[in-house]
Amino acid sequence: MTKVFEARPSVSRTLSPLVSLSSYHHLCYPGTDPNAAPLLLLHGTGGTERDLLPLARTLAPGAAVLSPRGDVSEHGALRFFARLAEGRFDPAEVTRRTHALADFIAAACTHYGLDPTRLTAVGFSNGANIAATLLQFHPAVLGGAVLLRSMVVLDQPATSASLSDKRVLLLNGTADPIVPLDHPPRLAALLRAGGAEVTQQMVKASHGLIAADLIAAKSWLSP
Repeated sequence: MTKVFEARPSVSRTLSPLVSLSSYHHLCYPGTDPNAAPLLLLHGTGGTERDLLPLARTLAPGAAVLSPRGDVSEHGALRFFARLAEGRFDPAEVTRRTHALADFIAAACTHYGLDPTRLTAVGFSNGANIAATLLQFHPAVLGGAVLLRSMVVLDQPATSASLSDKRVLLLNGTADPIVPLDHPPRLAALLRAGGAEVTQQMVKASHGLIAADLIAAKSWLSP
């Protein structure tokens, strides 16, 4: 049975766990395969909580899925944090939104019975970027991540040993007009500073996803 929760967004860090859970409109689907790690789906700019559901079913058909909707509007396009311009960010804004999402994830894992040590983020673009900042600032809420078309948003290394038990896959396009070519290796270094096992792979693509991304991500996710 699908568990669906919709609520008015809130970003306060002093709220009860119940209100933290209602901070984001989201969907939660229970898993059918106990061996499959639960997935946290984080959509890109202009997406919704439903955008990455087909991708999740392809990558890990029996996995439990938690999928929040970004709570920031950029001229009507939903995101997980605001930006000043293409590729330019306010560190305070990104940090605040990362804290809020971490609170939501912790509350959702408790409410829906998801294991945070196994919860694997699958993020695309803006969703991949906030997954990366979650790893940098709140490593306890994730077990690992698949970062699709991510870039360096906050140039801060993860705390030493904070990611020592976590795996991360970075998949970027060789012809991506949004993500500079030096960003994937820089992000990999920031995460490796925390002890993460990082696999970095470039595919012959632009910012959009291609079949090679799905093949690589599915292989990486396989138990």
